Amino acid sequence: MEDDRVWAFEESLWTGDAAHYRESIDESCVMVVPTEPFVFESAAAVAAVSDTPRWTKVTFADGHIARPQEGLIVIGYRAEAEKEGERYVAWCTSTYRRLEHEVWKVVQHSQTSPPVAGGG
Repeated sequence: MEDDRVWAFEESLWTGDAAHYRESIDESCVMVVPTEPFVFESAAAVAAVSDTPRWTKVTFADGHIARPQEGLIVIGYRAEAEKEGERYVAWCTSTYRRLEHEVWKVVQHSQTSPPVAGGG
């Protein structure tokens, strides 16, 4: 997958509907987010996303893409997302694996809140 497609795919995970999200997440995916219960396996992550409004806008900065082996893509970036007057910022990673030609699934995703100044 070319770099532009990687970023478009990642953006679609933030802004796409629940059906798209469900199609894109591997059944063995593990996610870590900065809200309880913190660690989700794929079915729980899809359920949580299905019950929340999707982000209407997301921008990425400081993006990095690695391809450690054929059929595996790892990305890291800073996300700024908005919805219904809410703003969210996080440092993120995602890992995709290719199942077949042009079919990629998310097998790992994490979001870390930026550190608070003076937080030690």
